[in-house]
Amino acid sequence: MVLRNFPLRCIASRFAAALVATAMVLAACLVAATPVHAYNPPYAAVVIDVKTGRTLHAENADATRFPASLTKVMTLYLVFEQLERGALRLDSPLRVSSRAAAEPPSKLGLRAGSTITVENAILALTTRSANDVATAIAENLGGSVDAFTREMTRTARALGMKRTTFRNAHGLPNREQVTSARDMAILAIAVQDRFPQYYHYFSRRNFTFNGTTHRNHNRLIGRVTGVDGIKTGFIRASGFNLMTNAKTNSRHIVTVVMGGRSGAHRDGIVERLVKNNLPRAYAGARQTPVMNVAGAVAFVPNVLPPARPADIGVPPAAFASASATGGPLDLAAMRPAVAPERNAGNTVTPASSGTLRQGAAALAARNQNDGQVLSFADSTGSIPLPPADLGSRHAVDQNAPSDAASSAPVQLASASAAAPLPLAATPAEPEPEPVAVSPWVVQIAAVDSKRAALEMLENARNRVGGPLSAAAPFTEPVQTGGTTLHRARFSGFDTQGAARDACRQLERRGFACFASRS
Repeated sequence: MVLRNFPLRCIASRFAAALVATAMVLAACLVAATPVHAYNPPYAAVVIDVKTGRTLHAENADATRFPASLTKVMTLYLVFEQLERGALRLDSPLRVSSRAAAEPPSKLGLRAGSTITVENAILALTTRSANDVATAIAENLGGSVDAFTREMTRTARALGMKRTTFRNAHGLPNREQVTSARDMAILAIAVQDRFPQYYHYFSRRNFTFNGTTHRNHNRLIGRVTGVDGIKTGFIRASGFNLMTNAKTNSRHIVTVVMGGRSGAHRDGIVERLVKNNLPRAYAGARQTPVMNVAGAVAFVPNVLPPARPADIGVPPAAFASASATGGPLDLAAMRPAVAPERNAGNTVTPASSGTLRQGAAALAARNQNDGQVLSFADSTGSIPLPPADLGSRHAVDQNAPSDAASSAPVQLASASAAAPLPLAATPAEPEPEPVAVSPWVVQIAAVDSKRAALEMLENARNRVGGPLSAAAPFTEPVQTGGTTLHRARFSGFDTQGAARDACRQLERRGFACFASRS
């Protein structure tokens, strides 16, 4: 009986083994058929030749996307404006509110009631992409996050970023905070054209704060030839974003990729785009105008730093209305006159009580060859809200602390100022003796009054001495969004090294400073 049943047991065992093997094969087939990357955010990319404005590569370049931490490039744009105007200094302290301290990662972990200097705040955004610091900047400069983001949006419109609206200063999920890859390219070009003296912050690989070293999230800096910055970003709805600047001695491109499936996936795409398109870029002289004046905004911080010790340096002219005893500032007196905006009553984001000057129309860059050219549209008082219908995912987006926004320059056109309304009469400005301008100069501020600029120069020379004792102070007017600012400069430097030495001395005394060719 046992012998008779043995073949049946054998057959049953072999049949069961065959079933198991078949099931394993089917499972393997199903796994192979399942997409490896289930996470597939909406993708967009653009590569711009900065010298000509030509679009070298585009895929969904004008489609609505979420900027994530690329937002922080515009946050820093407004910071740089105030540094240049003298309303802030690199060592000015910014107060941290409970709202700022409560922001989710990425963050520095600042405590409510503490302060952080402007320079550390800049580095915290360019390396760590710190959300708590971004909110602190917005509250200190704008008086509130809402007021600051209105300035961000208005500046974006003035630069020609037609599809961009900001609702916060850090890029955390908000379905109304939208942009496009091309708009981010415009911003990348603008920030380095407009503020070459501050662009180096986007190239910093590390930042040490309170004993902790934070590494820049842009892994392509130093890895891909020509890449020198600038910002990364991620929320779940946006995917992994990267704004990158790449240049050689003769060529210059900006690359923006949005919607990478991972940091490595995004970096690989950007690396290929840079390697494929940088050799194709124009190698001659730049044909598009450099954005070397303020794009739109001349707004004064509403919340100003606390009183500073007398030995740090002379207070900037924007704070000159404060009493010597640290009394309250007369904000109305120090704020420049503002021409009313057209259709201001119909704007989605209304003007914030006289803190800004509406930007002028910007001219389109000339079409070069057969590629599309990046351009700036006319800026008007009306700021429509771009479409934000990207599906239901944005409501549940989360910020990834492991990645931060990266910035890359984009091609800009020159600003053409529209005629403002007549301004109130002001006292006659002093007329200093003409100065022979040396090959190199140093600049410490750009302010609304020639008198204030000259006073700042005299105070700086008196306090610093040394390399400034033989330098000649002078002012240089520049048009900024329909307003004249006066650059406060020193002449008397034959070499770049001498000018930089003078800047180092100024910075040790708390002054903002940069050296440039005359």
